[in-house]
Parts: sequence; structure tokens; C-alpha cells
Amino acid sequence: MAVSGYPPIMQESLRMLEQTRAFRATQIMPRMTLAEREELLREWHPDYREESNREVKIGPNKGQRLANRLVDLLETRGIVDPAKVNLDRVDYDVDILVAGAGGAGVTASLIAHENGAKVLLATKLRIGDANTIMAEGGIAAATRPEDSPEKHFLDTYGGGRFSNKVDVISALVNDAPLIVEWLRDLGCMFDVQPNGDLMMTFAGGHQIRRTHSCKDLSGMEFMRVLRDEFVNQQIDLIEFSPVVELLLDDQGRCAGALLLNLDTNELLVVKAKAVILATGGMGRLHPSNFPTTNHYGATADGLVVAYRAGANLLHMDSVQFHPTGTFWPPQSLGLLITETMRAWGAHMVNKNGDRFIHELETRDTEAASLIREVQGRGNGIPTPDNTYGIWLDTPMINILTGIPDKVATHFAGIVHRFNLYGIDVNAEPILIYPTQHYQNGGVEIDPDGCTAIEGLYAAGEVSGGVQGRNRLGSNSMTDIFVFGQRSARHAVDYIKKAATGAPSLRHVDAYNKQLEEMNLRSDISSPLLFPDYMRKEVRARSVGR
Repeated sequence: MAVSGYPPIMQESLRMLEQTRAFRATQIMPRMTLAEREELLREWHPDYREESNREVKIGPNKGQRLANRLVDLLETRGIVDPAKVNLDRVDYDVDILVAGAGGAGVTASLIAHENGAKVLLATKLRIGDANTIMAEGGIAAATRPEDSPEKHFLDTYGGGRFSNKVDVISALVNDAPLIVEWLRDLGCMFDVQPNGDLMMTFAGGHQIRRTHSCKDLSGMEFMRVLRDEFVNQQIDLIEFSPVVELLLDDQGRCAGALLLNLDTNELLVVKAKAVILATGGMGRLHPSNFPTTNHYGATADGLVVAYRAGANLLHMDSVQFHPTGTFWPPQSLGLLITETMRAWGAHMVNKNGDRFIHELETRDTEAASLIREVQGRGNGIPTPDNTYGIWLDTPMINILTGIPDKVATHFAGIVHRFNLYGIDVNAEPILIYPTQHYQNGGVEIDPDGCTAIEGLYAAGEVSGGVQGRNRLGSNSMTDIFVFGQRSARHAVDYIKKAATGAPSLRHVDAYNKQLEEMNLRSDISSPLLFPDYMRKEVRARSVGR
């Protein structure tokens, strides 16, 4: 082996890994049965830890078990005191307010604008600062002749542990091919075969190649094109202004929102006939104390404000832990290593150089198996921090494809990332461990992105029902574009006949009163807006001990 960027404590395991490559190149790993998967998940998946979830005592989901860190935010007062807000002073009066400027929010803004609505896009950070730009793998769609929306449906339904809303999955898989064409027409540069046909690969849980990618920078490419189109359309945008409360009229219909200008600390009143939440997930709450792949602003804002307004949450006891999060070097802890590497042949290997699971099982199964290998079987690779990970043997990609520079050309972003630390992933493996990656549930929606609150929509990771209790790889990109478009189209139709009354915060007053009556007091307020790493230590590396 050439000079390694890994410390001496890992070198013996690296040598054993090299010695098993010839055998592993011809090894066929069996798939797990449904019964084996269920047993593995119950014993080793973080969702099943007692401390991961607890019953929420207030609101639409009262009595249900939700992610512990989320319940902390739901059982506390908002950062806004309704008595100090002057709703007679309206700063913006629009048809549709879109909250969140990732892929779902920008898509919704484009479609609503295209259909004649007066749109305002408001976002916590800058346009494009979202989990979308961090998506590496690609977008799933049944575009091959041997594939079909029906096959995509079955994979998604089974992958979600048969808990997805079937009408919502149907919308996802049927619109997916149209979304790929829409992105291509806008100018997204998909990977193609020499003859110009789209190149596709597998993702975990899919039984057929249906992931369309732009190398390992798919989300960044999609966001680049969407952002350019948004600017060209001259749609109104407010940056550094997250939604901190929804406004409802006297009939309980959504009538706008309050934004907080992070530069001036000023509250902005937005009156709108419809609001589309596209605020993303809760990764920066660090469920179960895992590191995360998520963007810094992913703190469950949309869930909190929608819940206080009366929206139901679905599957919020279920969190996705991506099996291949970076575990070494420490500077990159938790960063995503795309599933596409496993699709092209990278093996997950323990300290002895042995594979222990088929690399394209569903993500929940893969993550639970990896945790078992480290914590249950003691087969993790030690680090100088006295933590333990698993190898992702990336050089197997070049070996199995017969293309000497496959890793370098298809995974240029990952190659560059590790080169900074003296690790050549063309010749050396990557040390990995599960990382919190995705919020499987969210605000419950129907196929048009409608929530239980009239005039309130949700799209992308903030929504619930699409993915069930486990998302398949590449379905998140499909989700944000399909329901970004669907929510916008339905919202445009809705505002044509909507008779929204005067906005108020009476629902917040009522929520606060319930908190007082139940003696639910907290030293925090919500939405959190940004992770507070100074207040409470996140024991990120303890999970690999």
C-alpha cells in the first residue's frame, strides 16, 4: 500500500482488508429475509432505543411517541409573545408565501409564479443554503423501458416498512419521470452514456437501476440551475428571515406568517392567502446523539410552527441514520458518503476484512447491521479517539467495474474531500459509521401537499407520509420536486377562491395557555432556529465506542 493518511492504529486492519479483496471480488452476499430485518432493527436500530422517543403531552399528537429532541421543542413556548405583535402593520401582502429556499421551496416558488401568483420566498439563510445542495446520489425515477411507476411504488412502499400513505407514493412515482424531464429542460447536466442516454445506477432498496445523477454533486447541480431560474424570474426573496409563527384567521385557515429578520431582530408580518412550508428536517437536533449530514439550519422550524397551528405530525418516531457517514478524519465527522459508491461496488468491511451484509439493503437495515458489527460483535476498526468504525472499501469500485479511474471521475467531490487529509480513496478505504441523515416523517400531507390546516401546504423533508418509516435512496430528490410542484399548483387553485380573514395569533395564545395549565415549563423556546452547541453537549462520537 502507498503512504497512508490513516494513523498507525488502523494499519493492521488496512492490511487485512487488502488481503481479502481477491476473495470479496467474487463473493455473493445473500439478502436478508423480512423476518431477519425486523429482528435486526428491533435490536440495533436507534429508533428502538427507549431514550430516543417519548410521549408528547400537548397538541394534535398528544399521547404519541415522537423523537425526544422534537418533543422538547413542542412542549415549550414560542419565541414570539403574541401580545407584543402588531398585526395591523402588514409588511408584505402576497398570494403565496413559501418558507424555505432549498429544492422544494424554490420549485414551489417557480411553479406558483409561472401560474400567475404573487409569490414571496422567505428563508432562514440564503437561497440554496439547504440540505438539497448536500445531496450526492441523485434522483429516482422510472424512466427505463424495463422499469415502471408500479415497480417504483412497490420498492418505496416496502422500503418504508409499508407505512407510507399509498396515495402520496402514487403521486411521487407517477410524477417522477416528468420531473427528470423538467430538470433536463431547465439545463441540469445529468450523467449520460456515450450515446447520450441517461446513465442510471442502483440505490439501496431499489430493485432496478433508476437513480439519475450528476456525478456525486447531484443536489448542487439541481440547486445551481433552480437558483438561476429563480433569479431570472425576478421572484421576491427575503433571506435571513425564518418563519417563527404561522398566522391563522378566525376560521382556522392559514393567513400568513411571522418572519424574524436575523440581521435586525425585527418581526415581519406577511399576509398570505396560502403558505407552503419547505423548511426541511431536524438533523441539527441530533436525535439519539448521532452526528448528522444535515445543513446547519435543519432545526425543525416548520414542524414546530405547523404543530402549534394544529397540523398533525406523522412518523416522527422514525429517523433515518445513513449507514455511510464519514467517521475519520474527525474534521469530517458525519458528512455523507453517497450510497452510489456501494451501488458501484464499494464493500462495507469489518476490522478483519470481512463483509457482513449486502451493501444495497435498505438504509435502516444497513445502519442497524453496522451498529451491531461494532457494538454487538466487537468488529469495529479502532481510532486514536478510542472510537470504532467500519471500512467502506472504495477501491473495489475500480476493481469490480474494470475502470481504473471510475472513483476519480464519478466521485470527484469525495476524492477531493479526502485528499485534503492525505487519504486517497482510489487506493484506500473510507472509515464510516451511521450518521443522522433524514427525517422520515413530518407534517402530514395528501397527494397535493395539503395539510390539515386549510391554506397550509408542506413539501420536501418537512412533510410526512411520502417515505413512511424509512426512505429509499434518491427518493428525497424526487420528493422535493414532485411535491414542490404539486403544492404550488394546488395553492394557486386554492387562492382563486380563498376568502381568508384577518390574520391572528390566537392559536398561539391558546397553546401557551395549555402549556401553563399542564405546567409544561422549559428553559428553551422554539423554534430553535440554530443548534445550541454551547448549551448542551452533543455526544457525537460516543455512538461508535
